[in-house]
Amino acid sequence: MSTFIIDVPMPSMGATVSELTIVNIVVAPGAAVKKGQKLAELESDKSAFDFECPADGKILEVHGNKGEVKSSGRTLFRMETGDQSLQHLAIATAKHDAEVAAQAAAPASAPAAAPAAGKALVWTPRATKMAQEAGLDPAKITDIEATGPGGRVSGDDVSKYLASRK
Repeated sequence: MSTFIIDVPMPSMGATVSELTIVNIVVAPGAAVKKGQKLAELESDKSAFDFECPADGKILEVHGNKGEVKSSGRTLFRMETGDQSLQHLAIATAKHDAEVAAQAAAPASAPAAAPAAGKALVWTPRATKMAQEAGLDPAKITDIEATGPGGRVSGDDVSKYLASRK
């Protein structure tokens, strides 16, 4: 049986929930996994649940950490499988090799790049809500460090920003 590499995305929880928090990751790269096996514990603002493996295979990479907020559809796991029903999730090997090379070339602890002058910051929904609850307009805040996924302003960034203003 031939195998291929797939990206397993964060699940979608409907029209009103676009992000989930990773409560716990229970597998590591290199682990052999079975369909239905618990891979992670995830939480939305409305519920918590176990995220199960979509197929038998091997976990190659974990794309998330405990406490991280990730958007639905973003890659959570990269795995090798032979389950042809998941062929639509397959990634091209050349693409995978290029991503690995790019990650190896990038400094491991480099912070997210600050947005260019005049470029609007991208805020997670949680961060936007936290800022608004503090009486602030996210569109007017330009001196906040955006360290979230993809250079977005996260809830943790807002917490640090609010603490620095006291």
